[in-house]
Amino acid sequence: MQWTQKVPAPKQIYQNSIYTQTMKLSNELALRQEKIRALMLQSNIDAALITCNVNILYTCGQVLSGYCYLPAVGEPWYFIKRPSGLKGKNIHYIRKPEQVAEILNEKGISFPETLMLEGDELPFTEYTRLANIFPSSKCVNGTPVIRAARSIKTDVEIELFRQAGAAHTRAYMQIPSVYREGMDDRHFSFEIERIMRLEGCLGIFRVFGQSMEIFFGSVLAGNNAEAPSPYDFALGGKGLSPALPGGLNGTKLEKGNTVMVDLGGNFNGYMCDMSRVFSIGKISEEAYKAHQVCLDIQSEVVAMAKPGAVCETLYNKAIDIVTKAGFKDHFMGTKQQAKFVGHGIGLEINEAPVFAPRVKQELQPGMVFALEPKIVLPGVGPVGIENSWVVNEHGVEKLTLCPEEIIDLENSIIA
Repeated sequence: MQWTQKVPAPKQIYQNSIYTQTMKLSNELALRQEKIRALMLQSNIDAALITCNVNILYTCGQVLSGYCYLPAVGEPWYFIKRPSGLKGKNIHYIRKPEQVAEILNEKGISFPETLMLEGDELPFTEYTRLANIFPSSKCVNGTPVIRAARSIKTDVEIELFRQAGAAHTRAYMQIPSVYREGMDDRHFSFEIERIMRLEGCLGIFRVFGQSMEIFFGSVLAGNNAEAPSPYDFALGGKGLSPALPGGLNGTKLEKGNTVMVDLGGNFNGYMCDMSRVFSIGKISEEAYKAHQVCLDIQSEVVAMAKPGAVCETLYNKAIDIVTKAGFKDHFMGTKQQAKFVGHGIGLEINEAPVFAPRVKQELQPGMVFALEPKIVLPGVGPVGIENSWVVNEHGVEKLTLCPEEIIDLENSIIA
């Protein structure tokens, strides 16, 4: 198999990145904040106090230690602990959160009747402390509001996804070049991670949920893909230690087995998601058939993935195809099967929407999702596919453009 596809360098929306053009960044952040405000007004929420890293990045354009006070009507205020030296309108440096209320009071800003805090993300002690700063306010959980706003990407965010997809693709195109006979999954992953970093990957893999964690992503070889994991990912893996029970575990890459590379493409904060399958020599005909079933699922679901499509319907289509093909018991795992086939992506790898049973959410233009039908065959390993897609007015656009067939690492030619 010859990998000759040329992946163009990503179109730069700004001279270097979004963060280098102050005015354009300001306009972008205002648009993001307005999306949150619109949802706040629908829920009769007067203001938000935002402090968690991902939500601060979304609303402020960079990670910082501090708070963004975002009223439903009026200007946002920024209360910063670190880093020092930030300048701009309504920026105030503080030592403790209680100073937020003091400064707002000094500025003559009335305290909100209803204040939203990031209830699904903040530790109980911090949530309570922030709520006590505004004793006259009713505090509500604002995490669903912010995640709903983040689920519809702006044009700038979509372009950042395109850049991430192109970088992710360039890295994956180099994977066959680092394979060496006798490798185990650790050494194979190390080499791919190095490629990813050289292409600009930031390394950190942001996941929503206190009990969701992983390093960089997964490289799953052979029967390790069957291993159940406590984490709600498509496939598990035993991991190297009970301290992080997921992903690679030192499995040797052996003839007749497959290895699936599913490393997160965080090149600019946005988590592009892509999986590709490689074989060590020729594998069973059943494995090639199962892989084609996954490609068929992708094709059928993508054809349905238009604005208005219901997430549950897309999931049911995948289940229908894999059941008729005879691989239902191996779909999304064997000993433990994931109950979804796709998920939204963004600043975190698991955003809305989710293609799963009983999820009635409809696709909307601006949503970005990963679709990942996968089958695990005992004695062979994982097969299947994962790509990232953005929903537009008429359908979807693919963001990750690597070849999708199973690549034989022993017989691939890099060009």
